[in-house]
Amino acid sequence: MLQDAFREACARYATGITVATVTDSGGRPHGLTANSFSSVSWKPPMVLVCVDHGATAHDRFYAADSFAINILSDRQRDLSIRFAGPADERFEGLDWHPGPETGAPLLPGVLAWLECRTVHRVEAGDHTVFIGEVKSAGGTGEAQPLVYFLRQYRLLQL
Repeated sequence: MLQDAFREACARYATGITVATVTDSGGRPHGLTANSFSSVSWKPPMVLVCVDHGATAHDRFYAADSFAINILSDRQRDLSIRFAGPADERFEGLDWHPGPETGAPLLPGVLAWLECRTVHRVEAGDHTVFIGEVKSAGGTGEAQPLVYFLRQYRLLQL
């Protein structure tokens, strides 16, 4: 079946892991683990993240005018698992802070982060592609990335 073959082929593409975040109209943080993330443009700097229509945070991403991408290090597997788990518990007890430009939630100790203003929402199959113009960026750069390959977390050997 094509869908199974497609999933198997995609599992063989190594990706980094991110946590995409937004705040709702009440200022409450929401987020999800995402590996469907990519740079789009250098001038202006733009990125995209794909969010499944069935994700609990989808409607909050759709309503928000900004989002953040938190790029996880190999020491943050627990954050990846947390943000793939039950939506109500994702930010519980987590020390996060609003980004300097948009207020989108930034997570502590990430490898890097990008704060984006949403410029396009594109419907694509069972996902919405959110394209954002990067308004601020930063990170520590002191660790290795968290990598996902063949449905498992992997260590990058340099």
